[in-house]
Amino acid sequence: QVQLVENGGGLVQTGGSLRLSCAASGRTFNNYNMAWFRQAPGKEREFVAAISGFGPTTRYADSVKGRFTISRDNAKNTVFLQMNSLNPDDTAVYFCAADASGRIVVSTVDRAYEFWGQGTQVTLSS
Repeated sequence: QVQLVENGGGLVQTGGSLRLSCAASGRTFNNYNMAWFRQAPGKEREFVAAISGFGPTTRYADSVKGRFTISRDNAKNTVFLQMNSLNPDDTAVYFCAADASGRIVVSTVDRAYEFWGQGTQVTLSS
C-alpha cells in the first residue's frame, strides 16, 4: 500500500506561481511512476504531468507544457509540481498519483495509477 499526501495548494493571483509537493510512503519509491492530475468544478479529472521512476522521462499535458515542471527527489520520497504563469483555467483540485506496477511506459491515463492522494486545492484569483 502506498500513501500519498499532497501539500502546497492555495490561492494565487493570475500570473503567479505555486509549488505542489507529494510525499509518498513505500520503500521502493524510485520504482514508481508518479503523476499529477487535476479536476476542475464540473469537469472530468485530467492529466497534468508525469515522471518516470528515476526521472529521465517526463510527460505533460499540452495545456501546461512550458509552464509546469514535474520533478522528484527519490531520497525524500517526494514528487513536485512547479506551476508558473498560472491562469484561471488552472483552478482545480490537484491530485498526486502513483503507478507501482513496474510499468515501463509513463502513462497519462488515470486508470494506470493505483494510488491517489486526497488532493490539494489550487485557486486562481484575477
